[in-house]
Amino acid sequence: MPLSIDARALSVTEVDADLLAVAAFRAPQDAEEVVLSAAAAQVAEALDLDLTAELAAVGFDGAVGALARIPTRGALSVPTVLVVGLGSVGEVRPERLRRAAAKVAGASSRSSRLAAALHGAAAAAPNAAGVEVDAAVRAVAEGLWLGSYRFVDYRRDPTPQDLESVLLLADPAELEVVESALVVARVSAAATLLARDLVNTPPQDKRPPALAERVRDELEGTGVEVEVLDEQALADGGYGGLIGVGQGSSAPPRLVVLSYRPPQEDAEHVVLVGKGITFDTGGISLKPSGAMETMKMDMAGAATVLAVVRAAAQLNLPIRVTGLLALAENMPSGTATRVSDVLTLKGGTTVEVINTDAEGRLVLGDALVHASELEPDAIVDVATLTGAAVVALGERIGVLMASHDGLADELLAASGVAGEPLWRLPLASEQYGDRLKGSIADLRNAGSRSAGTIFAGLFLHRFVGEGIAWAHLDIAGVAWSEESAALGPKGGTGVPVRTLIDWLLAR
Repeated sequence: MPLSIDARALSVTEVDADLLAVAAFRAPQDAEEVVLSAAAAQVAEALDLDLTAELAAVGFDGAVGALARIPTRGALSVPTVLVVGLGSVGEVRPERLRRAAAKVAGASSRSSRLAAALHGAAAAAPNAAGVEVDAAVRAVAEGLWLGSYRFVDYRRDPTPQDLESVLLLADPAELEVVESALVVARVSAAATLLARDLVNTPPQDKRPPALAERVRDELEGTGVEVEVLDEQALADGGYGGLIGVGQGSSAPPRLVVLSYRPPQEDAEHVVLVGKGITFDTGGISLKPSGAMETMKMDMAGAATVLAVVRAAAQLNLPIRVTGLLALAENMPSGTATRVSDVLTLKGGTTVEVINTDAEGRLVLGDALVHASELEPDAIVDVATLTGAAVVALGERIGVLMASHDGLADELLAASGVAGEPLWRLPLASEQYGDRLKGSIADLRNAGSRSAGTIFAGLFLHRFVGEGIAWAHLDIAGVAWSEESAALGPKGGTGVPVRTLIDWLLAR
């Protein structure tokens, strides 16, 4: 990551930077002025300025991400102070810190060196819920890194990123905690940005064989073992879903197996499975042109799994993590799978292809059987799977389905910590399980238009080994943003990388 973030035990009056960020809060309803953080109050004293009145004069209300620039006129070594809102006093949460810090990063584009006294404001705020110092530091640092992200690899003359370094101002007694939290934040943010980069990469540069090699490059030196099953190995192993989806493309499919093993021999084992359709035309069931515009993002699940496995290795987590990336390109051609063809997936289950645009569940079926054969403690699959998920929950909330309540609760808690909301839908086999039955095969890959997300989850569950805790994340709505969002620009979001990292940290 080009932006460096470090911490030092300095006060706002000691720091030398181009810009200093301090916090203020929205006042209670019966108050007329904003509430200054301790660092903002120090700035006001050093400037001999009624800062609350100054902020009121420019319309600053303390809302999350609200910004106001205050010139210091030589009273401090920093020429400008940037006051950022953290929302209502008593309601500060890590996600608000993350969003506010991202706004600060965006507003600091013309500054080379930024100093920030934000995490301390949250930790010391009159907040009934409390924000621990390490959580506050992680949120601020992640927000700064995510908010400064730009994907400029394909621009002839990319606009340079002026912001080069950030210094977090820490209490001397908390410096060790701050530095430790920064280590985790740096890995977490880098993982999210890796997923964004891969999703944003044009499809001609990440066809299955090329993406498999990119995965090798990204994991070099991390200690993660990488095994790539090519089209011959897939055929020999009975991976009929991957072969069937990928046979219409001149770039054959791949299954990439990532293995991170900690030193502990008795470590818990989890398997992460990622859908990796590097471009989805819909196959013979061809999508309209407009619906293909964002289909380079249909491998966001695989990008997520890669990023999380790398993060687990970098953090030396005492948990064994296997990643399975099911990579294929769904193209129409004379060799493509036809509607009404029957595919035999790994393990022998036959599937009647009703819709070739319901391809993700076919490649995931193979990968879930592979995952089950490893007999892990838990399996989580991640996929941009259904348009129905977007209809149900929109672009800001992801779908969770699970066979195990404890696993579902863990993932919901992790999503809350990460600020990447999930909503659990039922695994309603009694109500909708009969829709899976094929007319001439064991299963069909598509049903009616109603309950499409639940149908897909039920389909996937058929390929999970009996008794294994399994969860499915449908990220079709949240993996891509059509407009600049709170934590980054239009394009790949990197959701739910941080959720899965926090889940692994908690386990």
